[in-house]
Amino acid sequence: MIKTYIKREQYLSRIKPFIGKEMIKVITGQRRVGKSYLLFQIMDIVKRSKLKNNHIIYINKELSEFDAIRDYRDLLKYIAHQSKNGKKSFVFIDEIQEIEQFEKALRSLQAKGECDVYCTGSNADLLSGELATCLSGRYIEIKVFGLSYMEFLQFHKLKDSEDSFLKYIKYGGLPYLINLNLKDDVVYEYLRAIYETILLKDIVARYGARNVNFLERLVEFLSDNIGSLVSSKRISDFLKSQKINISPNIVLNYLSFLTSAFLIFKVPRADVRGKKIFEIGEKYYFEDLGIRHAIVGYRHTDINKILENIVFMRLKMLGYKVNVGKLDNREIDFVCEKSGERVYVQVAYLLKNESTRSREFGNLLVINDNYPKIVVSMDKTAGGQFKGIKHVNIRNFLLQNI
Repeated sequence: MIKTYIKREQYLSRIKPFIGKEMIKVITGQRRVGKSYLLFQIMDIVKRSKLKNNHIIYINKELSEFDAIRDYRDLLKYIAHQSKNGKKSFVFIDEIQEIEQFEKALRSLQAKGECDVYCTGSNADLLSGELATCLSGRYIEIKVFGLSYMEFLQFHKLKDSEDSFLKYIKYGGLPYLINLNLKDDVVYEYLRAIYETILLKDIVARYGARNVNFLERLVEFLSDNIGSLVSSKRISDFLKSQKINISPNIVLNYLSFLTSAFLIFKVPRADVRGKKIFEIGEKYYFEDLGIRHAIVGYRHTDINKILENIVFMRLKMLGYKVNVGKLDNREIDFVCEKSGERVYVQVAYLLKNESTRSREFGNLLVINDNYPKIVVSMDKTAGGQFKGIKHVNIRNFLLQNI
């Protein structure tokens, strides 16, 4: 199979040390973020490697030619039939969650040690339950996201500029956009189709979610409330005002469906001074802002929440565990932790007056520790520090590590 692609080195560098090793490689992420093309890139590495007698077996459950593989028995039979004596099989399975009880096949393949297995999935529950228990310590998960701003520039052959950044925040980072004319009607029609596929295949079909109208209203509510503290009761009360009577428990179930499909991310609140996680009130952000705009439209009046979403996704791509911080009656946009270190990040559109500057810097100044603290905004003059707190322009923030 010949495929042309642009390498995504930040993911390949994580996978390369495990190629040829007896660990199952599980690649997860929302539909159309580039998981399939990452498999092709790994296949090419295998083909060019010095590994002797390797044999590639490729299965894509989105192609009709693999419809006969319905459950784990079919999968094991297919792999056994495709394997060749004396050669090590490198097995690549795209969208493995479409195969019933696939975890039994992975457990069997891993136990025999005859195959090097790579699989992708568009569901966050892929590694839960029995699979995680059976394969504990014998698999690695690589989470794949849409294009970062740096990748967006690379894929679309653009230079960093205000116009390039506007394209990024309007259309998002799904890789296939390089094949489309970046115009609203063209891009948003494509993104709406992706959104509908996620709803129907990854939520309605998988979880049996019957109330599709409510599901769509819920996504619209979250689209309008990016970066706002919400709760299942608040959502339920809002829906009642719209003549939709849904209990908070059902709201929680549908929210979990949306997060499992990687359409949205749930970000809980945590006390900055300790480890306490607050059970009520969290924030939600979209994996891809282009899909969000395809649902409710791109509005410049939403710029604050759009920038907050972009910064959140950058932090996720960098591998941080992210919470919303609470310190007495103050809120810290993002408390980020990785490898025992912590970073605090505040996001603002423009620090155009003293009250805005006092709020954004003031919230960070009251935190009594020595971890890095950053205010990110679109101010062209952003740079330098204020009482030890960095002020960074958002484009620079997206192009640099923190």
